[in-house]
Amino acid sequence: MLTQHLLTVKNNRRFEQQHVLITGAARGIGLEIARHFAREGARLSIIDINAEDLPLAEQQLKKETGAAVDTYQGDIARRNEMIGIIDQVEQVQPIDILINNAGIAFETPFLDIRDEEWKRIIDINLTGFFIVSQLVCRYMAKRKRGAVVNMASKNALDGEFGYAHYNASKGGIVMLTKTMAIELAHLGIRVNAVCPGYIRTPMSEAIDPPEFAERFASRYIPMDRPGSAEEIAPVFLFLAGNDSSFITGQIIIADGGQLAGQKPGADLLGRMDR
Repeated sequence: MLTQHLLTVKNNRRFEQQHVLITGAARGIGLEIARHFAREGARLSIIDINAEDLPLAEQQLKKETGAAVDTYQGDIARRNEMIGIIDQVEQVQPIDILINNAGIAFETPFLDIRDEEWKRIIDINLTGFFIVSQLVCRYMAKRKRGAVVNMASKNALDGEFGYAHYNASKGGIVMLTKTMAIELAHLGIRVNAVCPGYIRTPMSEAIDPPEFAERFASRYIPMDRPGSAEEIAPVFLFLAGNDSSFITGQIIIADGGQLAGQKPGADLLGRMDR
């Protein structure tokens, strides 16, 4: 009975024998997305600019899940680098799913943003998505199938003080997603995006101390806490899999209710409880 149960679990893995390419998956949400896909039977290819974290991520994923994992160090904003890498990934196995996750953020007031800082964020967060998506989707188009899920942000829909360049890049991802969806649908390629709210990751922790995160959640998030990478990853799997086969061009928000409306203060909540 136990053997039969294990066989049933294995056979029910949603992404068995599928090849998933994930950018920026050496840590944070990207690594958690990779972990979820690996548990569901996917073969993984990971592109990340961070040469130090890549081997650790590969080792961790293989040890935890037993999945086949290939890693590639590169800058997604450099087309020549990506041409070579995407060709290598395709030769290993045709890419079924692309997760565009790589991204950076800096907190800088609008009047103080330097040109080089603006350009770097736009290059990684927007241009890089365009380059990788175009290269991968040219292969997918020949096969008439594929799924792309882009990492956007709550900031794509509701800006945040001190992040003009980041907000602009993520807003661009929303429109890139919608346009890709309508242009590629007839080729069997679905394209969607996820807009996480405030999520505790190595990148956010490098910007915000824990006490700030607690105050922010208390003030702005109805669920009274930041989210976690473990809560965001399953949204990507849903949009990449057969359960969302009639969904394309959509923006899924996962923000603990932050964009639903103004969070009530303690005094209003007290009146509602009576």
